[in-house]
Amino acid sequence: MDIGSSIERLLVSPTREVKVPIAIEMDNGSVGVFDGYRIQHNCARGPFKGGLRYHPEVNQDEINALASLMTWKTAVVGIPYGGAKGGITVDPRKLSIGEIQRLTRKFVGQIHMFIGPNIDIPAPDVNTDGQTMAWIMDEYSKFHGFSPGVVTGKPIEVYGSKGREGATGRGVALCTQWGLKELGINVKNASYAVQGFGNVGSWASRVLSDMGAKLVAVGDEFGYLKNPEGFDIKALVAHVKKHPQHSVMDFKGCDRISVEEFFAMDVDALIPAALGGVITEKTAGSIRAPLIVEAANGPTKPEAHKILLSKGKFVVPDILANAGGVTVSYFEWVQNAQCFYWEEPEVNQKLETILYKAFNEVNKMAKAAKLDHRTASFLLAIREVGKSTVLRGL
Repeated sequence: MDIGSSIERLLVSPTREVKVPIAIEMDNGSVGVFDGYRIQHNCARGPFKGGLRYHPEVNQDEINALASLMTWKTAVVGIPYGGAKGGITVDPRKLSIGEIQRLTRKFVGQIHMFIGPNIDIPAPDVNTDGQTMAWIMDEYSKFHGFSPGVVTGKPIEVYGSKGREGATGRGVALCTQWGLKELGINVKNASYAVQGFGNVGSWASRVLSDMGAKLVAVGDEFGYLKNPEGFDIKALVAHVKKHPQHSVMDFKGCDRISVEEFFAMDVDALIPAALGGVITEKTAGSIRAPLIVEAANGPTKPEAHKILLSKGKFVVPDILANAGGVTVSYFEWVQNAQCFYWEEPEVNQKLETILYKAFNEVNKMAKAAKLDHRTASFLLAIREVGKSTVLRGL
């Protein structure tokens, strides 16, 4: 891009890295100490924005990488944010609801001076949800007064936006539809496989099902299933909600398969919607789907990406494919600022308009410069952030 070494260094370096020890009293009377992170990568285009995840493998390097991805994600879809990410190194499944609430509130107490509606706006991520955001809003408001815009992804009852829960999955489904169209495949009756059936995977499946597509393989950390006739999405969603581990396993009327068989399924689209790094060099060589839509953050390793390109695969990168969540988070933030709230059809229409424009711009860049869609996405995003950085004199 020939942007110069000084600007390159500035774009690579995070603006602020915060790490705090979080000590809470556990239910058994002992003291638990956990590491909390909030890394703010870039704010040239607007306040920092990014999710907050609770996971035992959270570490500073991972949060750094995800914070930078948020900078490029918000730029590629053209919403006025920078990038940030946060997390706590904890396995929330081993904590009670009370312990998780105390952990969340204590974390806010230690970072509240670094976040805010016009500074940094967290959102749900892995193992966090609307309830977590409601606790954060309440705790932050104790320090700064009524501040619904400090987080997004809140429940509707506490100033959340209609359509936010399914926004990321809806965006994934739309990108799948447009990607299939580029390949000359009609989404109606198209087949697809989804890895991970949490919020994103399940909502993407619901929207694709409404479009007429057929889910023929699904899996999560507990195992993988296939049904050539297509899964009943509503029944599968209900099953996962009732399952003790919130897994797709034990769903009736399908066959169990290995993870290797899952990735090698003969489908029109493959949607990795779990954690990062799942498509490896070994996995990439067996993938038969012509379209890969990255619903998760960083699901494809760099070496695997090269293999997919050499096989002529169309990869919709994560910073575009899963940008529906941050886009509707932006809508929620706008509604909080105005104290005026929109109905869900309006939210969904605005989301589709923004994502369609971004998808077309990336596709146009890829064709014009003969680039893959990941490189084209980064090229557009880095250009926008670079321009803002230079114009602001940062």
